Amino acid sequence: MVMNKKGEKGFPFTKMSGSGNDFILMDGMDGSLSWVDSTWVREVCQRALSVGADGLIILESNENHDFAWRFFNSDGSIGEMCGNGGRCAARFAYEKGIAGHSMTFSTLAGPIHAEVHGRRVKVQLTRPRLFNPALHIKVDGQDYTLFYIDTGVPHVVLKVSDIKNFPLVEVGRKIRFHEKFGPAGTNFNIVEAAGTDSLAVRTYERGVEGETLACGTGSVAAALMASMKMGMTTPVSIQASSGETLTVSWEGEEGDWDPVYLEGEVRFIYEGLLLPEAAP
Repeated sequence: MVMNKKGEKGFPFTKMSGSGNDFILMDGMDGSLSWVDSTWVREVCQRALSVGADGLIILESNENHDFAWRFFNSDGSIGEMCGNGGRCAARFAYEKGIAGHSMTFSTLAGPIHAEVHGRRVKVQLTRPRLFNPALHIKVDGQDYTLFYIDTGVPHVVLKVSDIKNFPLVEVGRKIRFHEKFGPAGTNFNIVEAAGTDSLAVRTYERGVEGETLACGTGSVAAALMASMKMGMTTPVSIQASSGETLTVSWEGEEGDWDPVYLEGEVRFIYEGLLLPEAAP
């Protein structure tokens, strides 16, 4: 019998991808995963040394909603919300019989409603909070004007003219840790128009501390910036770095968007057991 450090068989897990964001999903509805902590998450999310993922999600029971989630970034930090992670959690819950095709689940950002239609999953995010549509900061002597908003987690958005060659990681890391956003920091997105009501988006994500192939809450932040600053109208198509397309739509007036929706494809990649050597 293969034993792990908790004295049980290896833990079942599912690897999923939400338009390029990849996650480890685990069913903790019976309370058996309450021991999972940031150190363990950080180990299993390491690429090449373990499963590897942008984050880890545990579904747990909740008396008010279909389930609650615990969401960890790959560095072990706890995230309030993640749009693509939410879409993965919704499809996981539906496929595992935890919830129906229409569901509501609890997050630190508030309750999230989701609908699953095959591989397409749509989530209604919490109401955005616009902090500053034109925040001026300086990084290494360079002035930047950023669109600053909370779409479940804080994001800043910068419009650029050459998205492929912009030094996203170098600039993003400095903005993520800039004193203006302390102590929690922020996510950093760059955008470029890709057509009528269409954007190309790249994101530096805090908690991953690097560029990810897609970011759901970042896509929403980018789309709402484009509605205010670039004249785009709902729905806005987001071309992620993964090559996949997300759709952001909303109701309400400019600066008072509610509800806001994120939709795209979710994939089951593989399932297995996390054995002791996955997190020695």
